[in-house]
Amino acid sequence: MAAGPEWHDARHRQREAGCGVGGEEHGSPAAVVFDALGSDYEKAFASSAAHRASLAWLLERLSPGSTVLDVGSGTGRPTAATLAAAGHTVLGVDVSPVMVEIASRQVPEAEFRCVDIWQLPLPEGSYDAVCVYFSLLQMTRAEQKELVRRLTAALRPGGLLVLATVPLDVEEFDGTFMGQPVRVTSFAAQDVIALVREAGLTVEWEESTMFTPSHPEARPEPHLFLHCRRGGA
Repeated sequence: MAAGPEWHDARHRQREAGCGVGGEEHGSPAAVVFDALGSDYEKAFASSAAHRASLAWLLERLSPGSTVLDVGSGTGRPTAATLAAAGHTVLGVDVSPVMVEIASRQVPEAEFRCVDIWQLPLPEGSYDAVCVYFSLLQMTRAEQKELVRRLTAALRPGGLLVLATVPLDVEEFDGTFMGQPVRVTSFAAQDVIALVREAGLTVEWEESTMFTPSHPEARPEPHLFLHCRRGGA
């Protein structure tokens, strides 16, 4: 996400043929944007050292054969690929048919579904870990809070949630990302931290960094990574 008009929602929420998405209240043109970007998105963010460090943190704490939900799985790299290679059972969900096709081809060891997260059943305590890398940014603030609450409830007691976002205080900001129009909403860093704590998570490690995607139209953007645990282990 750019600190100015350059933004991305690494993940998508679009009413699109072939994807089982929710009602109109959850529709957006985001899937169209990321259908167009395809593998270019992966290339633009492949050099993120903070993302790799975040996955390393998670891998160090997961028990063998853990179940992991990757919300907004994109092309499957690096998140699902890294976790599946370590022997974990990974379900990736995304509303972009193009992204799901790419991920299924690149990471056959994981399962990918073209589905809106709002329609995915999330039974209580069903996952050991949940990854939410840049997948909230085209939701309203109320939706972001509700989804983090639901994802926390889907964790087993002591389960882990890793969340990454662009910590800027903006609401329904119209800009472009890699030449594509996007509308995003986000929170300032302290409000993101408050949001996950209110959902019942303890922040065990946080990292803030600046990152410039590898794309001619990209600009430096702030990234915040939160590494959290649900209570009751």
